[in-house]
Amino acid sequence: MKVAMFGDVMGRAGRRAALHHISRLRQEGAVDFVVLNGENSAGGIGITPDVAAELLAGGVDVVTTGNHVWHKKEMADCLEREPRVLRPYNYPQGAPGRGWYIAHAQGYRLAVLNLQGRVFMQPIDCPFRAADRALDEIGDKADAVVIDFHAEATSEKQALAMYLDGRVAAVVGTHTHVATADEHVLPKGTARLTDLGMCGATVSVIGMDAESVLPKFLTALPAKFDVARGPVMVMGAIIEISHATGRSRAISRIMEEYEDTTR
Repeated sequence: MKVAMFGDVMGRAGRRAALHHISRLRQEGAVDFVVLNGENSAGGIGITPDVAAELLAGGVDVVTTGNHVWHKKEMADCLEREPRVLRPYNYPQGAPGRGWYIAHAQGYRLAVLNLQGRVFMQPIDCPFRAADRALDEIGDKADAVVIDFHAEATSEKQALAMYLDGRVAAVVGTHTHVATADEHVLPKGTARLTDLGMCGATVSVIGMDAESVLPKFLTALPAKFDVARGPVMVMGAIIEISHATGRSRAISRIMEEYEDTTR
């Protein structure tokens, strides 16, 4: 099976470019599943129920998120009623929603697990132990498991992939919006990419307009950031997974530029 996974989508331009790319992959029969991180897909921070529905209707099988999923208060109900929109599994008990989902296509069963890191981030439950618990819950219900690990530190992302090598098909990172160039398959068959990157404006500061971001660096005062305009880079990866073993054969990065269609 082939799984496309996309980094953090930034605003409307990022959504449109990502969905255009996904439509093309679908038409070409190039992928069986699509996973996309949508936590910044509504105005550059957070996600709304309407935006989540747009992504799911546009060919995304599972929408993952991260620490910004709570930015729009109306998402709490959406997380409860829409199992295809995930929040990180390792939030403490009582948080709305769920952290994993099993998608079905072409006779395959793909489990998608969403986790969040703790290094330089909010100290929620341990993602390593949480991964163990989630994999016990998933058991033999899926043919393969892929993980979106929403984390800041490259070391933590790489460490989780090593910890789970051979137990999941892929561990890919999101959150930093900057794609890394370390895609490879670990010795026991887990594909790893420290960060998928983003689907957002090419000329920007992690998807935000530089003129709105620079004052904060220059003055250290709070500032409102605006989503950048212009050409959009769609970033992610395609992972080829053996149906027989549930482990990966290959991983290749996606990096393609599209014109801004929001003007």
